[in-house]
Amino acid sequence: MGSLQSKTLAEAKLAQQINKWIESSVNQVNTEIPGLKLTRWESITPPTSYTHNPSICLIAQGKKRVLLGEESYVYDASHFLVSSVDLPIIANIIEATPDTPYLGLIMELDLQVISELIAESEHLFSHDIKTPKGIAVGLLSESLLDAFTRLLGLLGERDNVKILAPIIQREILYRLLTSEQGVLLHQIVTTDSRSYQISKAIEWLKNNFFKPLIVNELATYSGMSLSAFYAHFRLVTSMMPLQFQKKLRLNEARRLMLTENLDATATTFKVGYESPSQFSREYARLFGQAPKRHIEALRKAALPA
Repeated sequence: MGSLQSKTLAEAKLAQQINKWIESSVNQVNTEIPGLKLTRWESITPPTSYTHNPSICLIAQGKKRVLLGEESYVYDASHFLVSSVDLPIIANIIEATPDTPYLGLIMELDLQVISELIAESEHLFSHDIKTPKGIAVGLLSESLLDAFTRLLGLLGERDNVKILAPIIQREILYRLLTSEQGVLLHQIVTTDSRSYQISKAIEWLKNNFFKPLIVNELATYSGMSLSAFYAHFRLVTSMMPLQFQKKLRLNEARRLMLTENLDATATTFKVGYESPSQFSREYARLFGQAPKRHIEALRKAALPA
């Protein structure tokens, strides 16, 4: 059997596995394997803004577009998306129908395991001194696809998940490290790299997005000069620190209004804005609608037909 044919069969098997474990009326489920989620959509989706965690994403069927700043990343069943830091992105499904739904999976990255793999096999991994982007699309290899297929196969073996899932997940991370995108993972856990320093700043912003941002203090906290901080922050995230903070604030604002039923005024001050009018303007600029109208539309879209 040819390599291309075997890969096509493996992709079909992965699609069948995802379909098996997620109901047609559900868009996303957490599996019994820690850090592994499955997704299913029967139609294309509008662009949605959210904070994307460090993870690897595969598509068994369909196609997706991710926007980071002004840069676009498109991937499908032949590619994977990997991100090494928390990033406020805009994403949408661009290929899906009821007959051929979008089928995908997301596996969170375990940075501790990545560090262990690097320490155990340092000579195998390229350590590029250039600061890479915090997100990338790579060509999906047969070996990586096979590992994910075996991982999903464990969902039918409840007694074996606890022991075998961490072994296969470790293999997946190893294969990622040895791929062209491995430099993202290498640098994010290497304490003397610029990527690691920027990841410290991102972690601070994620936990303190509601506070006033003094960029030179954040640069000092990250161990960098102000000019170096600006340059490398933009390299990793495709945006400037204030823009990054704004997207974190607005994503959290949407969550508070949608899931905790806060009104726009209360949300304004909870996420760090001083003026409801400024909050409303910036919310509408990102999401395309004023806060109240947008939340009403999201709730209506979530209701069963």
